[in-house]
Order: sequence, then C-alpha cells, then structure tokens
Amino acid sequence: MSLTSKIFRLYLDYRLRRIDRFRRYPHAVQQAQLQARLAAGRKTAFGRDFGLERVKSAEEFARCVPTFDYEHFKPYVERMFAGERSVTSPGRVAFYARSSGTTSDRSKYIPITRHSILWNHTLGMRDVVALYLDAFPASKLLTGRTLTLGGTCFEEEGNRVGDLSAILLHETARWGMSMRAPKIETALLSDFEQKIDRIADECASQRITAFAGVPSWNLELMRRVLERTGKQNLLEVWPDMELFLHGGVEFTPYRRAYRELIPSNGMHYMETYNASEGFFAAADDPARDDMLLMLDYGTYFEFRDGEQIVPLEGVECGKTYAMLITSDNGLWRYEIGDTVTFTSTDPYRIRFAGRTRQYINAFGEELIVENADRALVEACQKTGAVVNEYTVAPCYMSIDRQGAHEWIVEFDVEPDSVEHFAEVLDEALRAANSDYDAKRRSTIERQHLTLVERGFFLDWLKSRRKNKVPRLVPDRRIADELHERLNQAKKK
Repeated sequence: MSLTSKIFRLYLDYRLRRIDRFRRYPHAVQQAQLQARLAAGRKTAFGRDFGLERVKSAEEFARCVPTFDYEHFKPYVERMFAGERSVTSPGRVAFYARSSGTTSDRSKYIPITRHSILWNHTLGMRDVVALYLDAFPASKLLTGRTLTLGGTCFEEEGNRVGDLSAILLHETARWGMSMRAPKIETALLSDFEQKIDRIADECASQRITAFAGVPSWNLELMRRVLERTGKQNLLEVWPDMELFLHGGVEFTPYRRAYRELIPSNGMHYMETYNASEGFFAAADDPARDDMLLMLDYGTYFEFRDGEQIVPLEGVECGKTYAMLITSDNGLWRYEIGDTVTFTSTDPYRIRFAGRTRQYINAFGEELIVENADRALVEACQKTGAVVNEYTVAPCYMSIDRQGAHEWIVEFDVEPDSVEHFAEVLDEALRAANSDYDAKRRSTIERQHLTLVERGFFLDWLKSRRKNKVPRLVPDRRIADELHERLNQAKKK
C-alpha cells in the first residue's frame, strides 16, 4: 500500500470514530451544528434581519426565523450573486449549483460556500469511502481510481455556476485527481458525447475500481465504453471494479441493467444523498436499503409534517417528512423540496421518498413517487422488462372520456408483452395506493402507455441541461414537451 493510501486510511479511521459519535449522541451533535450556524449567521445581513444575536436556543430559532422556499429566499441569493458580501453567510459566495427551476424561473441558483465544499460535499464522499472500507476491509478500492462523470460549469458575473458535480470537480482538482479519473479537462467538457468518448478512450486502460454519479448518465457512459473497446461487459475492461456510488434518482429501475454490465457478486452499490443544497445521507450498512443521516456536516435539520415542523428529536419511524435545512452554505430554514421517510431513529436512517411537488392528484388519487416506483419494479419483474426512464402525467377528463395517467416509458429491455406490462402495472398501482384504486373503480381509466426509443430521455435531458427525469408531474407541461419532440422526430 502506498504512503498516500496509508495516510488516507488513518484519516478514515478518525472519521469512523466521529460517525460513531453522532450515531450515539445525535441530538447533542445537532444542537452544536445549530449553535455554529447561529454564530456565523450573526455576522450577516440575514442575521441582522432576524435578530440572530438574540437567538440562543432551537425554540427561539424556530420563533424568530420563518421558513423559506426558493421564491422567498431568492432576494438574498440575488444579492450574493451580485457580489455583496456576508449576506447569509460570512464573506463572498462565488459558487452556485444550478438546479431545476421554479414556476417563475427556469433554474434555481443554490449558493455553495468554500467551507461547504470541503466540510459538507467532499467530506460526505470521503465518509462514504470510510463506511465502505469498514464494511469490506479486504477491499482493494484504494489501489485504483474512481471514475467520476460530472456535468459542466462556467463563469457568470464573476461566479462559478453549473452542475454541483462539475463545481466540486473544479474546486478539488488539485488534491483529488490522484484518486480520480478522467483528467479534469476531460471531466469538465461541456459536450456530453465528446466527453463520454474521451472518457472511454482515456480510462479504458486505467485501473478503475469504482465509479460515481447519476445512474442514467453512467449507464450511457458504460455502454459507450463497451462500444469503444469491443468488450462484452465492464469486467473485461476493468477487472478490479467493485463499487458504484450512486444517487440523484431511484436506482431500482437500473439495477438489472447494471448487473448485466457488471456480472460480479463482488460488485457493490452504495446510495448517497448529495443534493445541490448539501450532502445529507449515505448508505452505511450493506444489508440495508436505507441511508444514515449525516449529522456533523454543517447542517441543522428540521422536518415538516403538514403544518407542523419538528427538529430531529421529534421525528417518528415510518413517517414521511419534507426536509428543511439550516446550513453552512447560507441557507436558513430552507425547504429543499425533498421528502424523506425515517426507517430508524437509533441511529437516524432515512429513505429518499421523492419531491414535495412530484405527485399527481388530478382526480383525488394522491399518487406519489414511492407508489409508482414500487409498481414499476413489480411490472418489470413479472414481464422481464427493464425500464431506463419514465415520467407520468395526468390525462384530463373530457365530456366523452374519463381521466387517466399517461406513462411515457423508455425500455432498455422490452416486456414479454406491452399489454401484460400495462396490466401488471395497473394492478400494482391499485395495490399500492387505496385512493388510486378507488378512483380506478369510478373516475379514471387504466394508465395509457407511450413508448419511446432508447436514448430519447437522455437526448431530452441534454437539451435542457438537466440530469433527472421528473417522475410524477401534476400537469401536462413536461408530457406535452415530450410529445412535441416525438412529433418532430416523426417528421424527419
């Protein structure tokens, strides 16, 4: 083992002790995080606006500071983006992760401080390695490199703006590239097709032991690697491959495709929850399908259940909450738009449950992402299908037609019968959601399936500079845009 690897393992042992501490003393650690955020916030314009110098406790904090969504927090972001210092966090904030927009904006600009880059986002990735090596001590992970497929970033008004992954790669290039591939200039190429071709050519001969990123984009990269090398599976290219660190979207629909690409019982998959707003959770137990909530990353957590907002000690197992954060990137009681379900409170573990706005209730059916994903898995299992991507939208009622849901689906492996797939999907949806079942017996038809060719969603994502397909959309905006692309393709 190299000297660098030995030093890194010593650091990982230190972090495992720190992780064990917040497992055992979660509430004390969270209170310390809040006090640190308050101390920093008192030096800012936000702190003066809400009198943070008078706030000493979590109860006072909840009384004095309102909750924010992006629309209400945006004026502070605009001031930071214009170069004003110490608006919501001390000093100048010059990094912004651009993520999916709101009803009035195409994109949101999430501030990222230098402190959060080091002690939130990249600390999270280092901890994932620590947790993995703790679970698999015989691993040879550190003998090779981790392949990272990032997005793009650019300069805008003196700020670095773009995908979170690209900003992290750009800012950690000097000390991170000894353990990562490809070269930084390749990783930050803006043209996706050129990027994956260059990665395939550059990295095929390297010792790659892991890769990380969004499953959909990585699936396209891995297929390109096989095309360029003429190999049958990834183990023929990278025989020491043992880990995929994935996040961003539900992995279940992709699992079968990855098993075919990497036919090895020694291949491991670890989920991470690293959003634009922060690194929040990571898988810590290979026998479980949930994630450990990371409590010492500069984030104070709160959770909303309807109108009630509770701190960490107030959550209950089995309940789904919208998540609010107060963090070292200058966000205050900010509702990030994600929901999580707690699976354990000793230690605190969660599952990502979906977006607060990703549901369909056009007919009183209250369909949520968890219902859709669970039903899709069952339909795939019973029909032999593999789904690459999908999105769902309502089909509204008319005088002569009942309502329905339209599923726009891209298969990697087609089912034994599309009709069989539709039947199983419908039955599984009805079993998963009693409200949906009731409406199926009264006001809505079985779902309508629209099939698209492989690669359709990826092309659409590239055209919108996004990396996630919205699963459930409560209106027809996305579906109509996709149909317009389909019609244009037919005319060519």
